[in-house]
Amino acid sequence: MKRRFGLFSGWDASAPAGASPAAADSGRFRWLPSGARSVAGQMFVLQLIILLLFGVAAGTVLVVQARQAGVNEARQRTFAAAAGFAHAPGTLAAMDSPDPSALLQPRAEQVRKETGIDYLVAFSPAGIRWTHPNAHLIGRHVIGNYAQPLHGHPRTYTLNTPIGVAVESTVPVLGEHAKVVGLVTAGITVRNIHHQVIRQLPLLLASGGGALLLATAGIALVNRRLRRQTRGLEPAELRRMYDHHDAVLHAAREGVLIVAADGTLLLSNDEARRLLGLPEDAEGRQLTDLGLAPSLASLLSSTRPVTDEVCEAGDRLLAVSVRPTPPHGCRPSSIVTLRDTTELRAVAGRAAVAQRRLRLLYDAMSSIGTTLDVERTAEELTRFTVPRFADYACVDLLDSVLRGGEPEGTMMRRTALSGIDSDHPLYPVGTLVDFASQTPQAIGLGTGTPVLEPDLRNDGGWEQNDPDNADRILAHGIRSMLVVPVRARGVLMGVASFWRTAQTEPFEEEDQAVAEELVARAAVAIDNARRYTREHTTAVTLQRSLLPRGVPDQSALEVAYRYLPAQAGVGGDWFDVIPLPGARVALVVGDVVGHGLHAAATMGRLRTAVTNFSALDLSPDELLVHLDELVSRIDSDERGDAQGAGEFEGLLRDGRVARDSIANVTGASCLYALYDPVAGRVTIARAGHPGPALILPDGTATYPDVPVSPPLGLGDGMPVETLELELPEGSYLVLYTDGLLEDRQRDIGEGLDLLRDTLADSAGHGPEALCTAVLDAVLPARPIDDVALLVARTRLLGPEHVAEWEVPCDPAAVGPVRAECAATLEAWGLGDVGYTAELILSELITNAVRYGSPPIRVRLLHDRGLICEVADGSSTAPHPRRAAATDEGGRGLFLVAQLASRWGTRYTARGKVIWAELSPQEATPEPAAGTEAADSTDDILDQWESI
Repeated sequence: MKRRFGLFSGWDASAPAGASPAAADSGRFRWLPSGARSVAGQMFVLQLIILLLFGVAAGTVLVVQARQAGVNEARQRTFAAAAGFAHAPGTLAAMDSPDPSALLQPRAEQVRKETGIDYLVAFSPAGIRWTHPNAHLIGRHVIGNYAQPLHGHPRTYTLNTPIGVAVESTVPVLGEHAKVVGLVTAGITVRNIHHQVIRQLPLLLASGGGALLLATAGIALVNRRLRRQTRGLEPAELRRMYDHHDAVLHAAREGVLIVAADGTLLLSNDEARRLLGLPEDAEGRQLTDLGLAPSLASLLSSTRPVTDEVCEAGDRLLAVSVRPTPPHGCRPSSIVTLRDTTELRAVAGRAAVAQRRLRLLYDAMSSIGTTLDVERTAEELTRFTVPRFADYACVDLLDSVLRGGEPEGTMMRRTALSGIDSDHPLYPVGTLVDFASQTPQAIGLGTGTPVLEPDLRNDGGWEQNDPDNADRILAHGIRSMLVVPVRARGVLMGVASFWRTAQTEPFEEEDQAVAEELVARAAVAIDNARRYTREHTTAVTLQRSLLPRGVPDQSALEVAYRYLPAQAGVGGDWFDVIPLPGARVALVVGDVVGHGLHAAATMGRLRTAVTNFSALDLSPDELLVHLDELVSRIDSDERGDAQGAGEFEGLLRDGRVARDSIANVTGASCLYALYDPVAGRVTIARAGHPGPALILPDGTATYPDVPVSPPLGLGDGMPVETLELELPEGSYLVLYTDGLLEDRQRDIGEGLDLLRDTLADSAGHGPEALCTAVLDAVLPARPIDDVALLVARTRLLGPEHVAEWEVPCDPAAVGPVRAECAATLEAWGLGDVGYTAELILSELITNAVRYGSPPIRVRLLHDRGLICEVADGSSTAPHPRRAAATDEGGRGLFLVAQLASRWGTRYTARGKVIWAELSPQEATPEPAAGTEAADSTDDILDQWESI
């Protein structure tokens, strides 16, 4: 065969062997050139014809596109000319002149000639032409509809004009107040557009002809290459090739069928006839008429691709593959191959089972252990295995494991249960069970090995725990059980039990390996959840121990609070209500950056520091400055500890500690509000914390503009600004942390608006109801941070509970002031503490007169008890000292400390205030008749000497 793989059409099979193609074709294709009788030649002629048709179509499209482009260009040119003339300097003035035509006609003609348009017409809103290429038409009425331009809107359209069909654009000329003074119309006729297209037509045709020549040359080259590659194979040689192909086809060990799209069998080899049991005359008949099973006949005649689909044919198992063939000048058909896989049936069955088990284990990786919750993980195991692996599944864990502790004892609690139905006799979730020693659950927990019971009807000891319930289990149809210990990191935490009914296959050894793998994955997740639960419980316990257990007793504010820990972990939010001297109360809300034990411990340190700073009677701004210094010192200490640990563990990189080994900066925010019920004034300062909300008695809710300072630890010694507000009685102060507002579904501004609206709507309720309303309306569904909310309603200490005196700087003034104080106490009904109060006031006023500086003021406050205050202009701090037996003085402050419940000193901007509190129930009784007051004093001094 000198020329291989060539194709010649018109070959006659009846021609004698060895005859040339030319001799065979001499009768039918003698009119064709010899080169065109081959398939390659016919392909060349066909492609040439298609190319010519394509060239004609492309040329037509180009002409149409050119005409359309010409029309678009005409629309743009007319609009540009009309707009340019309408907006040109002088056009508006010319239209308002007495003779617009004299001024506009020369300019319009000049513009028309320069732009190449056919006409440029300016006319009045009444339609009277001012310009026109034909001077005879000037002054005449314009024909057409110009309603849109008369309303100030330009318009471009196609219409019939006196000089033919034209593309026309009309632009209004606007005067003062957007009034239309005139209109300018520019147009170009379609005849000119077509003339431009005709001028471009030779270029288009020349381009198309050139492309046709290039394509023809390309086809000729391709045809030449095809002829060279096929070597001009003749029909006789093709016949010999077919004979060889046919011989190989029928000698193949695989069955081969060619099936038409309508299900007709076109060709079958010997192996296919043997496998399918086809008759000799099967070709040309429908597959459904050959005695095949309907499912097999449907598969063989399918037009969809199929690969190795197993199907039964009598006692054989066949692997069927179907490949549809595209029609190459013949009927649509499919090629079907058949392989006898009867011997592989058992192997395939085992492989399918193994594949299902592998798929089960693979899916378990993403379905079990998605959370750090012990009960949720156990539920995921049971839900995943039912019904894919078992009909019922349950997990029993030691009760201590559920609490996050180490495994203890043998008492287990049913933690999770899933089944194909809910009407079953198995123990429900929550049942506490201590399995008998011979039960599979007890054996599995005790030995740490799985226990398989293929048939529960055999006496295996599984029913010893509850014989009555065992009978109900058998009556329900449960026949097989597999118990696997839940063990991770060497710790046994419980057992998982799997059950199958009589409708499914009993458990086998292979199932035991799969169950062990599933339970092992779940056990690791359960152990992680157990450890997390233990650490979380520890952190929550620490956090709650550091938070206030309640609100202290005080009369200045009616307080309600809510604290909600974050679901993701323990945070560092805190709040506090701190009673201060002078019936004042401090409200504190803060937030430490981060979560976990570190944040909780830092929160406790800061809360303690705030309490101690408050005891020093610092103003809010001074307190936050000291707190900022404390946080900075904490950060410095932790950085030093982290760097030392990093050096110890070899974490140095290029002389520096790795970034991951350095502890995060603590960082915290805080808001401190100091309320004085006597003055009705609150002083607020904040460091990086959200500002408070304020509700006035009339129901108005606002956010006071409290100056914000940098967060604690970042202030670098910067001063803190404060805001003072006069609050009417019954006003509400609402303090909160950012966890109340943070939500992934909304921004912080929406949260603030929602909080303000909620407070305004609930202004008439008490603090407790207000807290509930805020949490219901504002709190996110899943808070991402701790939430601390503090609501305080203000009260005032009225003038009837306050008494003040100015004291001259004279020792003789002490007596009269003390007498007035005694009278005031009698009026308040506090005569039982009058004597003690007189002693304290006498000592404090005497000290102020002797050692202080004016002005000296005395104030009595009748709150829950009696508060005595003596203020002077000196900032010298009083200090108790131990007086010798021979000293005449030095015992005054000691007496005050013994007689008063509490006493102390606070500094003001212009001096200091020494205060002492007396509780009526702790008052010193007045001396009995005939006893000197000095006797009580001597008793106190005797106690002092005995210390």
